[in-house]
Amino acid sequence: MTFRPLPARTPTALLRDAKPLKALFGEAQRLARLQALLESQLQPAARPHCHIASWREGCLLLIITDGHWATRLRYQQPRLLRQLRGLEEFANLSRILFKVQPPATQQRDPGHALQLSQTAASHLCETADTISDPTLRAALLRLASRVKKHDPE
Repeated sequence: MTFRPLPARTPTALLRDAKPLKALFGEAQRLARLQALLESQLQPAARPHCHIASWREGCLLLIITDGHWATRLRYQQPRLLRQLRGLEEFANLSRILFKVQPPATQQRDPGHALQLSQTAASHLCETADTISDPTLRAALLRLASRVKKHDPE
């Protein structure tokens, strides 16, 4: 008897058919549809800064990228509320809440600092000796002093 693997299925098919994920997938699709409707009512400049977080019991929670856009959208809230109520999906909309949440920034890897070689430092010192401007001379000497001295321990 040989082992026969099950036929491969696409990730979309797996998400649609798996019962625990089916509800989550459906909710994600619903929010994507609502997001498209919301974007149709927003000014083009505001669209990338406004995302639907939840829609429950007549309350629409929007995540805004910064305070500037939150303030602008709060001023437009009555108009936006009126326009969204005109859409079938938002018929029972009673209020819109705005929450400011800046996008997550990736932490930069500090990496390694660039090292100044002994040769480069000596060239900077020689150049500084020929410069008549005292400010530039001091800057070059400060830069040359950044050479890491390797102590053989």
